[in-house]
Amino acid sequence: MSRRGTAEKRTTKSDPIFRNRLANMVVNRIMKNGKKSLAYQILYRAVKKIQQKTETNPLLVLRQAICRVTPNIGVKTRRNKKGSTRKVPIEIGSKQGRELAIRWLLEASQKRPGRNMAFKLSSELVDAAKGGGGAIRKKEATHRMAEANRALAHFR
Repeated sequence: MSRRGTAEKRTTKSDPIFRNRLANMVVNRIMKNGKKSLAYQILYRAVKKIQQKTETNPLLVLRQAICRVTPNIGVKTRRNKKGSTRKVPIEIGSKQGRELAIRWLLEASQKRPGRNMAFKLSSELVDAAKGGGGAIRKKEATHRMAEANRALAHFR
């Protein structure tokens, strides 16, 4: 903990073309080994493919996909006095939920079969916006696990 006081909250920057913070958050999660320009290329190609597929605003599809995948509740592992571990359901805040949703969308798109990352990402975003895809399955599995362990909520 800092003795000087609390650190200032920094707002995330927006991306250069769309002027959108959410797009920049996705780019920062796509980026590997500091190659941000490559991450921007991947996102912009995916956005172009979404525009061709759905003929709607691709940023709206991105926002809708992230909203659909964002979890409200998750599980956290807790160890009790006897040494056994339990998965305790916890509520997830909006910021953490958004981060999880972006991570899940990118993981699901990487697992997809396809030509390149832009194609896979665009397919996953369109599927998630419609209510399907690997990221939606991950969210549902997390919700099911939290529901199954609802009796352990008092260990929170």
